[in-house]
Amino acid sequence: MPCWHWPSAATEMIDRIALSSTGLRADQFVMQSRSYPSHFETTVSVAARAQAVFEYLDDHQRLSSHMMDSSAMMAGGKMHFSFDAGRGQTVGSVIQMSGRILGMTLAVEEAITERVPPWRKAWETCGTPRLMVVGHYRMGFEITDAAEGCRLRFFIDYGRPEWPWRPLGFVAGSWYARWCVRSMAEGAARKFSGRLGA
Repeated sequence: MPCWHWPSAATEMIDRIALSSTGLRADQFVMQSRSYPSHFETTVSVAARAQAVFEYLDDHQRLSSHMMDSSAMMAGGKMHFSFDAGRGQTVGSVIQMSGRILGMTLAVEEAITERVPPWRKAWETCGTPRLMVVGHYRMGFEITDAAEGCRLRFFIDYGRPEWPWRPLGFVAGSWYARWCVRSMAEGAARKFSGRLGA
């Protein structure tokens, strides 16, 4: 199944009307209709300016480094990344992840759905994710100025995995979502610790 389907003329017109209310340009946002039953978010203070933080997080290979190393949290497995020409830095760009965990082959594709430097970015699964503890998801971050640096909010909206992994999703899904979001947010805070001038 292709990762991206552009809307019909009628749907595109409706999306343009909805988009105009957001104040975003068409190259900054793609309308999505999927809903998710679960949500988690966390906010941290970062000792750096918004532009520096956004540039750091805009690199998805760096952003998801916690998934690229074998660890107990990844059950000894790790994920590998591949990118299209946009490298996850343009709306519509596709990122592919694959790996083996507990002997199982996992794979997922993400597409960038929103990118407004230096304030926010979001991405969402497309196709059919082959994951064990979560199913489709939408992730992203928002940056706001603060007296000393900025505030960084990371979030994930997610559903359960497909069978036969759905029961595992009820047990471990929220645990994994919290770990993933916190790893990204806290990783950025550590990166700029003591570097307010960045």
